[in-house]
Amino acid sequence: MTSTEAPKYVYDFSEGRKELKNLLGGKGANLGEMTHLGLNIPPGFTITTEAYLIYFNDSENLMAKIKPMVLDHLK
Repeated sequence: MTSTEAPKYVYDFSEGRKELKNLLGGKGANLGEMTHLGLNIPPGFTITTEAYLIYFNDSENLMAKIKPMVLDHLK
């Protein structure tokens, strides 16, 4: 990520891996692993643990940033 790019707060399950557990949380990372194994996981996404922590300090600003990301993943 360059300094001009916005942080990525939303990851499709297909982007998740166990190595991203600190970023995606245990459930998000495990859903990514199961997706990569070819298990029957419905399409979905995970909001990062970083976004979760930011929410408590600046929820209004975070929601403005994250809403377009979530809407993009709902397509």
